[in-house]
Amino acid sequence: MRPRLELLIMALALQGCSMAPAYKAPVIDLPAQYREQTSDGPWHLAKAQESSPDWWQIYQDSRLNDLQQRLLKANPDLAAALAHFDAAQAYAGQLHAGLFPQITASAQPLRQRQSDGKPLRGSNQPSVYNSDTAGFALSFDLDLWGRIRNQVAAGDAQAQASADDLAAARLSLQQQLATLYIQLNGLDAQNKILSSSLDDYTQALQLTRDRYEGAIASELDLTRAQSQLAEARAQLDDVRAQRDLAEHAMGELVGEPASVFRLQASDQPLALPSVPSALPSTLLQRRPDIAAAERRVFAANANIGVARAAWYPDFSLTGLLGGQTAGSGNLLAAGNRYWALGPLVNLPIFDGGRLDANERQAKAEFEEAAAHYRSQVLRAVREVEDNLGQLRDLQREAEDEQAAVDAAQRTQTLAMNSYEAGAVNYLDVVTAQTSALQAQRRLQTLQTRQLQASVGLVVALGGGWSGDI
Repeated sequence: MRPRLELLIMALALQGCSMAPAYKAPVIDLPAQYREQTSDGPWHLAKAQESSPDWWQIYQDSRLNDLQQRLLKANPDLAAALAHFDAAQAYAGQLHAGLFPQITASAQPLRQRQSDGKPLRGSNQPSVYNSDTAGFALSFDLDLWGRIRNQVAAGDAQAQASADDLAAARLSLQQQLATLYIQLNGLDAQNKILSSSLDDYTQALQLTRDRYEGAIASELDLTRAQSQLAEARAQLDDVRAQRDLAEHAMGELVGEPASVFRLQASDQPLALPSVPSALPSTLLQRRPDIAAAERRVFAANANIGVARAAWYPDFSLTGLLGGQTAGSGNLLAAGNRYWALGPLVNLPIFDGGRLDANERQAKAEFEEAAAHYRSQVLRAVREVEDNLGQLRDLQREAEDEQAAVDAAQRTQTLAMNSYEAGAVNYLDVVTAQTSALQAQRRLQTLQTRQLQASVGLVVALGGGWSGDI
């Protein structure tokens, strides 16, 4: 009895073993701060953290808030990502079941006939007889080398990565919607600029026609005015076509057919949010794609332990308990009971190199996951730098373009007054008006790009640039 007890104690002690390598997240040599903006601290490796769930509220636009809520409720891609997460959670639950004993019950009432030529059949055995069997079976893998525990760890990590994938999908869709909304607002502003210019060009054409009929202006002036008006109308048609495409895409994102979705034009411009002068590098920790990549590295590391454990003997306990009769009698009676209890050992002897190949595959998959993690972090840094640089450069460009707009509008007024006084020909008016319109449209395009870059920065930081928005 004592040797069996010692064997059991040893088996329980070995259950704490794991063949997986000690896990260390991949080390990435990163700069101490952002190049495009001063950071307030050193870089930190990513960990799963909550991003700001309603980050778009920094734009203080009620229509954008409503659209984002509709996206969360009805977007089919988001629903698919949620279903994938649920499946990953369920699979992790399946793996957890391997940590516990498996007990099954069975019942088998049979009437059967045995062959007359059955080997070793007794002469007094009937050809047809009943056999009723019921019982329980137990199996329990002792998991001495951590194979099941590493499978569970890998499954949990994959489920966590799937949760991060869901968050990343949600953040990406929210970014697409916000970017499209800003684009549509910009196109509405372009529409307003062109409509105002059309009114001015229509009045200028009427003035030129009156002067032409009064033999003051030439036919060349008249055709120039007509051409300018037609060109502006064509630009307006193009803006409206672009708006239709943006509106259709937004309808798809919020789960509505493009034929049904409509969004009225708004005269309320979006305000560019103020970016803090120093962004903490720890904000990158909120990026769900980085957290997902790190969890997959952990899962790949655990799978190495699974592959290594396959080299060692697999110990399990099996047991049977039940009753059997010949068609009559009490299955629970002492004479009808059967039972069995004992260990089962499986030891690989020869497999043609399969186990070695499995271990090499697991190690290669770990290196692949680690490389993906490093790539994801570097991409995140680039996206932050890109959008910081865009915001800085576009701000300077917008300030210069605003000066150009002011000068072009002044030039347009002077040219029109001079034309009415007969001091210049209509070509000067057309040139001034065209320059003024182009400058206004360029300025508005820059403002749209600034807003879109701010969305890009918010998403690049995992959902905002402060922990309390």
